[in-house]
Amino acid sequence: MKASSSPLPTGPRALIDASSLSKFQWQTFVLCFFVTLFDGFDTQAIAYTGPAIASAFHLGPSELTPLIVAGTVGMALGAISLGSLGDRIGRRLTILLAVLVFGIFSVATGFAHSPAEIFLARFFTGLGMGGAVPAVLSLVSEFAPARHRGLVITGVLLGLPTGAIGGGLLGARLLSHIGWQGIFMVGGILPLVYLLILYAHLPESPSFLAVQDLPRHRQKIAVLLGKIMPALDKATLRAASFIAPEKTVRASFRTLINSRFLRNTLAVWMTYFCNWAAWFMLLLWLPTVLKTAGLPPEQAALGTVIVNSPAIFFCLFMAYYLPKKPVRLLLTTTLAFGIAVAFGLGLAGNLAENIHWALVFFLIGAAGVGIGLPQIALNYVVIEAYPTELRATGAGWAIGMGRTGSIVGAALGGWCLKVGGVAGFYYALTVPLLLALLGVLMIRTQKIAAT
Repeated sequence: MKASSSPLPTGPRALIDASSLSKFQWQTFVLCFFVTLFDGFDTQAIAYTGPAIASAFHLGPSELTPLIVAGTVGMALGAISLGSLGDRIGRRLTILLAVLVFGIFSVATGFAHSPAEIFLARFFTGLGMGGAVPAVLSLVSEFAPARHRGLVITGVLLGLPTGAIGGGLLGARLLSHIGWQGIFMVGGILPLVYLLILYAHLPESPSFLAVQDLPRHRQKIAVLLGKIMPALDKATLRAASFIAPEKTVRASFRTLINSRFLRNTLAVWMTYFCNWAAWFMLLLWLPTVLKTAGLPPEQAALGTVIVNSPAIFFCLFMAYYLPKKPVRLLLTTTLAFGIAVAFGLGLAGNLAENIHWALVFFLIGAAGVGIGLPQIALNYVVIEAYPTELRATGAGWAIGMGRTGSIVGAALGGWCLKVGGVAGFYYALTVPLLLALLGVLMIRTQKIAAT
């Protein structure tokens, strides 16, 4: 953006939307990417260590289920509580707190000596993991110009499957050497070290500071805008820092369900809940399902890598088309594809000892596209659905509903495997995916609120 000789009658949001991406913005996006990367690693650590934990403590699927569910319960509560906190104390402090919590308790999981201790440590790890993503989504969306927002949000959220892939590779190569305890130690120590970098370099959102409309924040806003748009003159920056967006809503649960937001809120919650139920049922139980089908534990851990890898590749296409195509069309297409893939996996599971593993792993990769990609589009929808002062609360509750669905999926996964076997487990995935598709059809495609 060219320097202006006179103050512009606009605030931080409009200035950022009109500017090109700066080095400072890219630095912020990279910092947030590594937050989601460590989140993704710790979220799925229980999946690829699950078979080893079950062997160490002689646990069957029903006894392993509480340990898998504990983290998802914590994530649901963390998304709702820390998501709302992000609209009160800021995006930056919330992210720092979330990383501190999941780092400490991931290390604590590595020191656990009983299933009960693992359960408690995973619950508190989940609190931090659940709170990180809503705050990251809010910060990134408010730092990115509107025309690049879909691509930037998608790029940052790619840290989740990337972290899961890294953990799966680590589990496949080092699980026999460092044990399941070592996996959790790595998953806790790295984010705690990274927390020092975040504390030194992660900025607060200028849009959040502007909404607070406090005199002490105006200098901070001007400094942040100066880093984002160094070509702007000081007079313009000072003028922008004095312009606070009109507070159109109050950040609260009641606002989310008032007549203005109710239809889309319920539709987004339903889609999040059901899509996450299917996704986490698949992610958290996949190594155990593959082991039940006959693979050794080290190879079964690679299922986590295979299900996440295609999702990363296709996320880039999703990011490109998000601003160009109706979000509902993208969601219905990917969910319908996911239903077909789950059904195909069920047919493959019925082959018993004649399983064609190349086909199974191909379909598992396809499931990463059909079941995992809708979460990216949903995050784009939820950011567009709420104004700045309600954004972290809206994202927190939506993700909280998704995390609640993941609890149901994680809890039912072991039961479906026990009752229906490998084929029954895969067939069961089609039910929440069909309900998620119904939720998508309820979503209104127009934007509810300007950003």
